[in-house]
Amino acid sequence: MGVLRAGPETEPPSDEAAGPGSTPSQWSARRRRWVEVAAFIVAGLALFAVYLRLSRTVPENSDQANILLVASDMLHGNLLLHGWYLTDVSFYTTELPQYALLEIFFGVHANTAHIAAAMTYTLVVLLAVLLARGGFTSRAAVIAMAIAAGIILAPQLGVGVTALILTVGHIGTAIPVLLIWLLLDRAPQRWWVPVLTGLGLAWVLVADQIVLVVGVVPLAVVCALRVLQAAVRERSLSRGLAGRTHELSLIAAAGVAAGLAWVAERVLRALGGYILSPVPFKFTMHDIPANLHSLWALPQIFGADYRGLAGGPYYTALLHMVSLAVVGLALLLLAWRFFAGAALIDQVLGVAIVLNIGLFVVTSAGSEGPHEIAVVAPFGAALAARMLAGPQAAGAQAEGARAAGLARRARAVAYGAGVVVLAGYLGGLAHDVVQPASPPAFARVASWLQAHHLRYGLGGYWESSIVTVQTDGQVKVRALLKPTLGPDLWLAKPAWYDPAAQQANFVVLSSTPGFTNNWEPRALISKYFGRPAQVYNFGPYTVMVWDRNLLASIPR
Repeated sequence: MGVLRAGPETEPPSDEAAGPGSTPSQWSARRRRWVEVAAFIVAGLALFAVYLRLSRTVPENSDQANILLVASDMLHGNLLLHGWYLTDVSFYTTELPQYALLEIFFGVHANTAHIAAAMTYTLVVLLAVLLARGGFTSRAAVIAMAIAAGIILAPQLGVGVTALILTVGHIGTAIPVLLIWLLLDRAPQRWWVPVLTGLGLAWVLVADQIVLVVGVVPLAVVCALRVLQAAVRERSLSRGLAGRTHELSLIAAAGVAAGLAWVAERVLRALGGYILSPVPFKFTMHDIPANLHSLWALPQIFGADYRGLAGGPYYTALLHMVSLAVVGLALLLLAWRFFAGAALIDQVLGVAIVLNIGLFVVTSAGSEGPHEIAVVAPFGAALAARMLAGPQAAGAQAEGARAAGLARRARAVAYGAGVVVLAGYLGGLAHDVVQPASPPAFARVASWLQAHHLRYGLGGYWESSIVTVQTDGQVKVRALLKPTLGPDLWLAKPAWYDPAAQQANFVVLSSTPGFTNNWEPRALISKYFGRPAQVYNFGPYTVMVWDRNLLASIPR
């Protein structure tokens, strides 16, 4: 019950075993493995090209630009990120090294963020498909991988692409966590598996605290339940513990991971490293009814947000409701089978999904956007494939020929429907890929500032670092808080606002409606900076220029 799907007994013959005396079946197995590897490589390259194109349909913003700047500082020797105020997620062991490596080849440019985003989501899809394969063989394995790939293959234009591809957030965290689940699912029960699990969870936990919710706690809870189940079945706690040593070691690994991450963060802080700027996710039970509206993020991350659409995109979004329904069905099946043979990873995936959604509903995380539950998409895809693929042939035979015939017909209908749905997803993806790329955000502001030889100034968060990156650092715009006009230390350095080291003489305003566009604190600007020497208006933008260093007047 609930044993790992793969182990030494079920592994195919190794390459070393295929020597001069190898049988034809061994050579066939080797060829099949190489074909599978080649197919995954080709699929990965194709997916990368598709997701790069999708990422470019969304304009970059200062979130991606700031990550590029942080990674550039790391690349140039500031390994501890001294002087940086990061977000509630540090990305220190995940996206930041990735961005730094990409900057070696592509530089600190907005396109580098798109390349990193496409790379990240490609790996998420491939790892979810590999995890979905589980211990299935032959046709069942193909079906499982097709289910998982279909569910997350085509992120929806707009909010879906933003949450799952371009946004630097929890979707990147899914990569190391999926690797850990693959290890637990496919590796034999040896002493080194809990060791690698603990180290891996600690590594990614340093980068993203949500791993507590989607990794550490689910693993510990599931293993504890499996130990209790064994004790109840054996009617002896000692025998139950003796039969679940692997689960006990994984509980210890989860605890050690949390401890190691806590120590690592304190050591980094003691050595003068970065400072986190956490967003407090407060538990607000009385706001749960209102927070339930935020669950529309689930259709958004599964491509089913049909609101405001018409024509083909509308029907494609409705078709993606199938993905949401399939994941929901998988959760129900898991609940039914939880103590009746569900595999360890199936249980962990289910608990992680429920906890992540629960955090989204009962805390203020729901107001942050669908990226807060982005890992539900790959986890749900893998779980759905593992729960729904692979007919129970033995059970059908036991029920008799008539039941087996009905089961075969039902499977045929399901396969046919699945092919139709997948074809619809691919058609929608083909439509999305040929959409025009979005023009760079605030490109007009960047070119205007360059043309007027303005080099260092101030603005809102969304108008700041994206201009800095687009101009290759020739124009630097630093963010101020809209309510106070103080330094906005969110993915920023206090040194940017030091009047002894920098000279800022302009402020950029934007009157365009929208959360990421409007920034016009004119009353505070007048209060702290006084009357400007010149004012320039072009389109929705206003640039105010002074003949003095504005950094000396910023409220601290």
